[in-house]
Amino acid sequence: MTSSFSNLSLAEPLARAVAEMGYESMTPIQAQAIPVVLAGQDVMGAAQTGTGKTAAFSLPLLQRMLKHENSSTSPARHPVRALVLLPTRELADQVAQQVKMYAKYTNLRSTVVFGGIDMKPQTLELKKGVEVLVATPGRLLDHIEAKNAVLNQVEYVVLDEADRMLDIGFLPDLQRILSYLPKQRTTLLFSATFSPEIKRLASSYLQNPVTIEVARPNETASTVEQHFYSVSDDDKRRALKQILRQRGLKQAFVFVNSKLGCARLARSLERDGLNTTALHGDKSQDERLKSLAAFKAGEVDLLVATDVAARGLDIKDVPAVFNFDIPFNAEDYVHRIGRTGRAGASGLAVSFASGGNDVRLVADIEKLIKKKIELEPVEFDEDRPRGRINDGRRHWRDEGEAGDARDVLDQPRERAGDARFGRGARPHRAPAAPRDPFFEKPYETPEREAAPSWEATPKAHATRGISSNIKTKRKVAALFKAAAPASS
Repeated sequence: MTSSFSNLSLAEPLARAVAEMGYESMTPIQAQAIPVVLAGQDVMGAAQTGTGKTAAFSLPLLQRMLKHENSSTSPARHPVRALVLLPTRELADQVAQQVKMYAKYTNLRSTVVFGGIDMKPQTLELKKGVEVLVATPGRLLDHIEAKNAVLNQVEYVVLDEADRMLDIGFLPDLQRILSYLPKQRTTLLFSATFSPEIKRLASSYLQNPVTIEVARPNETASTVEQHFYSVSDDDKRRALKQILRQRGLKQAFVFVNSKLGCARLARSLERDGLNTTALHGDKSQDERLKSLAAFKAGEVDLLVATDVAARGLDIKDVPAVFNFDIPFNAEDYVHRIGRTGRAGASGLAVSFASGGNDVRLVADIEKLIKKKIELEPVEFDEDRPRGRINDGRRHWRDEGEAGDARDVLDQPRERAGDARFGRGARPHRAPAAPRDPFFEKPYETPEREAAPSWEATPKAHATRGISSNIKTKRKVAALFKAAAPASS
């Protein structure tokens, strides 16, 4: 089996595009899947994320569709022949860009449709006619119902990141979409994991598929260095900054579990002087695409994201991934750390565990990846404060320091002259800030408590049997006297 693109029997326009993109050696999934797809067989492929699945299905499908290539301007001559379904907008946009680059020297047309933006520009593209349609399920159904997308001539269907689509709840949408397609077609299913649900989906819609597994299911890339640190929630941000500094990391993904936590962490890191952007579901599609573009261009150092970004995003040379929160689903850990160490490059994956629930989640990850996980302590730089504690008297002291509290916000920090903090005698301590005696006294109950506000307000006198809780109308002087009744 050949492992070089130059030895692959691709048509000249495709081979030229591949050469321009710098492709030389095929990855294992490409080497095994491309010949099978070229032969027209269904495929059920499992591979670690970041192993080149997009090229594994795009190139052979484009090769097979070249027989339909034409330069006609008529939309009828360019029906949808290949449909690629993906779970997220970012992944759909990324795959569509890759397909355009592969087909740049052909007359095959392609476009992408996904939610979060206006349908009109997408409708105009569909009306022109396209051979390759990349889509998310929800928006594709919108176009089908609006009769913008006709799928009765589809010959090839790709379900990419199928496990993620099932996790999100797209199974009913997938079933509806597949019902619009011809029965005779080639179906390719790619997934990072082969769960029982995925196997049931494959048995329903694939015909005698060739199963391709280039790695053990749920296996993490061997090129990724993995560390799990035991650290409190309050110290996570400090640990993150210290590892970035010690390792000299210029860029990294930082994953959290919630949209609110994502936004808050991004703001905090930005205040700490780190060039940071956030990517989560409450962002508009335009904001999400701008954040990704800035990160890809190197204009942003840290991309703080929820799991919306954990699948399929192909950003080259990202050196590290931080799991600020341990993922609730152990399989999401595999996908998160797959953002680094892509295509054989080395990478770093750091996870912070803070409590009992995190220990349980780490045990789930250990069981999934079948590797022993040791929680390592974080050794902070000693010349930096470990955190500040309020002693209840409106003073702050460094965590772990004994003696009188001192306001470290206003006073310079001084430590004992032992081996850890430098040589010499104990430095002179500045006098403690004067204490307000009010904060030294224990709480005393007042002799007579003030009446609640609702009882302190004098009640209106009851008039004519009206409840005292109903305010009577205030008398207002009339500007004009009422007109006298006309005499009959």
